[in-house]
Amino acid sequence: MAWIRTIREDEWVGDLADRYADVVDKGHGRVDNIMQIHSLNPTGMGAHDALYRSAMAGTPGLRKVERELIALVVSEINKCEY
Repeated sequence: MAWIRTIREDEWVGDLADRYADVVDKGHGRVDNIMQIHSLNPTGMGAHDALYRSAMAGTPGLRKVERELIALVVSEINKCEY
């Protein structure tokens, strides 16, 4: 649970509601906390989502599994628990 104030998914309206389909984890039917913390700033949420998608799909020289492994190693080095 994020300690940052957020807007619950069932309360998303306007620009925030418009972004729901882009950021919901379809496998789990919820928005991950890392995206949920942007709920007070839908523009920031869109920018975060675009950056993530670009990093994970926009590198033609690396396969998706290789990008995921790089992300895993970087997270480990940074002691990221997410």
